[in-house]
Amino acid sequence: MPETTIPAPSTTGATASPRSAVWGRALTVFAWLSFLSETIIIGTGGAVRLTGSGLGCTEWPLCTPESLVPIVEVQGIHGMIEFGNRLMTGVVGIIAIAVVLLVLHTISGRRALIDALWFAVGGLAGAAVAFALVSLTDFPAFPVASAVLLVAVIAAAVHSVRTTPARRDLVLLAWLVLIGVVAQALVGGITVLTGLNPFIVGFHYTSSLLLVCITAAFLVRLATPEGPRERAVPTWFAIVTHVTGLALAVTILFGVLTTGSGPHSGDADVLRRGFDATVLAHVHSWPGYILAALVLFLTVSAWVLRLEPRRWLLVLVIAILVQVAVGVWQAREGLPPVLVGIHMVLASLSAATYTVVVLHLKRTASVVPAPVD
Repeated sequence: MPETTIPAPSTTGATASPRSAVWGRALTVFAWLSFLSETIIIGTGGAVRLTGSGLGCTEWPLCTPESLVPIVEVQGIHGMIEFGNRLMTGVVGIIAIAVVLLVLHTISGRRALIDALWFAVGGLAGAAVAFALVSLTDFPAFPVASAVLLVAVIAAAVHSVRTTPARRDLVLLAWLVLIGVVAQALVGGITVLTGLNPFIVGFHYTSSLLLVCITAAFLVRLATPEGPRERAVPTWFAIVTHVTGLALAVTILFGVLTTGSGPHSGDADVLRRGFDATVLAHVHSWPGYILAALVLFLTVSAWVLRLEPRRWLLVLVIAILVQVAVGVWQAREGLPPVLVGIHMVLASLSAATYTVVVLHLKRTASVVPAPVD
């Protein structure tokens, strides 16, 4: 586990106290929990879709019009799987809140923590008022209340970033995760209410993947000393790395479209029409092979030149090669749910590893590494 390199709270002066060190260790633990939970929820979300449990709970935020939890005699295992994923959303949200509060307390002290709590009180009050007013109409009240709460979280994030004296990168990343979790809950509800619209389902997955990348970036920045940053690799290497990121994004995009057009719609009564999944599977493979070649080239170059991101590139090339193998395997076996689920989780981990590679293209200027040829 990397050492946390953040300053002590402003209320305690420049020297880190044992108490601030405890808060820093707690932040590191919860940062890892945030990354793991965001990865796990992709797996549970995939299980909902691949087992046909997408409409196991027909309502949102309730599971049925009369009950918050599924009724086993009525919804069976599908209701339990869908409700389990909803519970996982709550776990992810609690961890994200903990990371935000720990970051604010560790960096800015009690004052920032109190400000955030006031925003929370205001957001909850505003959401309650919005829910009460909209309930008087025929419009769904809970999505409006959720949107009000999301606006309050965004306002709190803007205030925190503007008033933080140091490590605004950590504060911003922590708030982005929390904003993303709140937004994901809203999008998940819209997914159910629209009968598993494939584009909304795809957006839901892509957003979850981005949250995995943000939590990975938080872990990297948490272990990075504060200060001016300078490029740690040759210019051509940085350019090829960013081109590789474009290939990765295109591969994931076509992968989402392919899955959305395939047999795993999320419910037995939901049929996909429009895109030809067979054609998309071939189109999805083309940027995938280009991605594998680019990553392999970067990895070999980084180890020959002994560049900063070489170890993480080795992890990335292994992840991409495994991903290619799983993709070919699942296509030949007729898209079995287990392999599709593994493919989805590996895609998020590959994207997170690429994020770590990009963050290692620069280093803190005060750190003097071995010279680069």
